[in-house]
Amino acid sequence: MNFVIKNALNPAIDNLLIPIEAGNNLIEVLEDWKKQLGLVGQQFSQDFKADLKEIQVGYTPTQKVYFLGLGKKPSSSNLIRAFRYFFHQHKNKISGSLGIDCGDIWGDLQYVVNGVLLGKYDVQLYKTDKNVTKNFFFNESSIELYIGEGSTQIADNQVFIGKSTAETQMQVMDLVNAPANHKNPQTLANWAKDSGEKYGYSVKILDTTDLKQQGLEALLAVSQGSVNPPCLIVMEYMPTNIEVQTKVGLVGKGVTFDTGGVSIKGSTNMHYMKSDMGGAAAVLGAMELTAKLQLPVHLIGVVPSTENFIDSQSLKPGDVIGSYLGKTIEVIDTDAEGRLILADGLAYLNRNFQPDILLDLATLTGSCVQTLGYAAGGLFTNNDELADNLLKISALSGEKLWRLPLWDDYKDDISSDVADLRNYSGKPIAGAISAAKFLEVFTENHPAFAHLDIAGVAFGDSEFAGMKSATAYGVRLLVEWLQKL
Repeated sequence: MNFVIKNALNPAIDNLLIPIEAGNNLIEVLEDWKKQLGLVGQQFSQDFKADLKEIQVGYTPTQKVYFLGLGKKPSSSNLIRAFRYFFHQHKNKISGSLGIDCGDIWGDLQYVVNGVLLGKYDVQLYKTDKNVTKNFFFNESSIELYIGEGSTQIADNQVFIGKSTAETQMQVMDLVNAPANHKNPQTLANWAKDSGEKYGYSVKILDTTDLKQQGLEALLAVSQGSVNPPCLIVMEYMPTNIEVQTKVGLVGKGVTFDTGGVSIKGSTNMHYMKSDMGGAAAVLGAMELTAKLQLPVHLIGVVPSTENFIDSQSLKPGDVIGSYLGKTIEVIDTDAEGRLILADGLAYLNRNFQPDILLDLATLTGSCVQTLGYAAGGLFTNNDELADNLLKISALSGEKLWRLPLWDDYKDDISSDVADLRNYSGKPIAGAISAAKFLEVFTENHPAFAHLDIAGVAFGDSEFAGMKSATAYGVRLLVEWLQKL
């Protein structure tokens, strides 16, 4: 999809899309457009309220005109959602050329472009009867963006950011949506290597032999029941000819399918456990997008990846295992496997790279979903400055976070009689917090550590699919946060 920046409306365009913000002067705005375009016999000014995603159609003698509601004071996430909704609904209906009036929102053009391109995405990865020949995006059409008196140079940069973001988001959504027979730890490793070669960051893959030699015993223990070997994906981006102020480490949970192991999950929703690498997807996407945008930050991404399956070699409840840090862990529940592999990932990154800031992202606990539902991810940190920065960016990006405690009051939940600590409290309360306390141990008291539990937001229901599907949560959040550092 090509985007062409223009300062003035093109009267010869076949289709014109006009985004409208709801407000007290709505009727006047609509009447002005009616006069300017010569809309004939349209009474929509009395019916159209410009609510978010509301669509109204009008006609001139030569054009089809779409009015798209943005709601009141639209945020970046609402801009993305409105444009994604429009193109998702109309991509098989639009014929001919298309232009979008962006005069009032040209400074937010990246979100317009991002939403437009995400409207292209569907979850029909393996359908054999898809009819895409009438799809607006299939024909590689161009979209004209009218920015009025806005700066063409700034607009071009905004288009680049929006397009780059959407392309990466759609790739990681494909990863998360892929079923287990099309995705295993090596799939994630291959994706990272291909991305690193394309965008200029280094990628190293630690295989089973490397993991044994270096003592990542918790990752190895979780993988015991799977025929597909585990790996540790280590990525590093260092910008050239740019002074770097901050070194950031990201760790993402990469369980490509989770049966729960011996502590097996129920069958009703187990097919959704292909999504248990949503944290890995966020880290992979953030690494790629950071390199694309050449951000002035030293970024390290680590993804411990495995499957959590069942066979005669599987990890068992009551087993005591080792870890990269040297701590011993009593395994109370084999379905609390994510924190085990993250423990090795966090300790490996911290000891080998000494980041200034250390974050992990994981689809970790149902407890966090019960607490926050599907509206926000849980944020756990004892660093108030880090918390404030992440919360501000989450509000701006629309990828919401809510801070939960990481107090030592919960330390007893992970104490063990037979090992240094246990992986599950066994209590029906504070499950997300005790998981965060477990991870904190493996950061060796890092002063700027944050854990993001994204179980409720990385994969879920939406208006863009008839089934639960990937959201690419975390990619924009992380990159916009990195841009502000």
